[in-house]
Amino acid sequence: MTPLLVVRNLRAGYGATAVLHGIDLAVAEAGITALLGANGAGKTTTLRAISGTVHRRGEIRLTGERIDGCRTEDVARRGVAHVPDGRGTFRELTVDENLRLGAYTRPAADAAEDRARVFGWFPVLRSRLRQQAGTLSGGEQQMLAIARALLLRPRLLLLDEPSFGLAPIVVGEIFAIMRDIRRVAGVGILLVEQNAALALDLADQACLLETGRIVVAGPADVLRADTTVRRSYLGY
Repeated sequence: MTPLLVVRNLRAGYGATAVLHGIDLAVAEAGITALLGANGAGKTTTLRAISGTVHRRGEIRLTGERIDGCRTEDVARRGVAHVPDGRGTFRELTVDENLRLGAYTRPAADAAEDRARVFGWFPVLRSRLRQQAGTLSGGEQQMLAIARALLLRPRLLLLDEPSFGLAPIVVGEIFAIMRDIRRVAGVGILLVEQNAALALDLADQACLLETGRIVVAGPADVLRADTTVRRSYLGY
């Protein structure tokens, strides 16, 4: 598959504290790459570095064009949507207002088709349009965060811990929808997920991050079948 995102020698951190020490990874067009590792390994920092919300060095290319020198808002305009850990909804705004913010850079008529599509994936949001986002259940807030990101019409979706704190049945629904998003919308996904088994089942490729360095990378089914990798790094 053709590379959508290519990251080379990415270094990032917070102030004087270095977190990433020169990592390489890629996401194919309409592909899913899982980024796995323990807490503190640098997974969230990787997503933040790609979207430009932390200081970073190295090379980041989206469809061949470098974006590592772009500001966060320009990265978003080029088609990168980031759903952060903690879901990142605007809790004081209504569901409808959150969705409108997702499409704020696009003409209303142009966004209407995508709005109808996200209601197909997340029908509960249609019935909650006037409800304050902070009063939604955890699963509904996660659905809202993903739906808002999709209204940007991204080429690349950065998803940080979409299953965190959710009931298994809700997690199953969201991961099934992510498969459909990739198939129908052709969106590439870089997925950070603590549930390694679930992530490897969804992804095409996977990278295992340990203290800011990639220690294992390859096809997801190969990592899933590797007993040493599973026992030593993935905990199952």
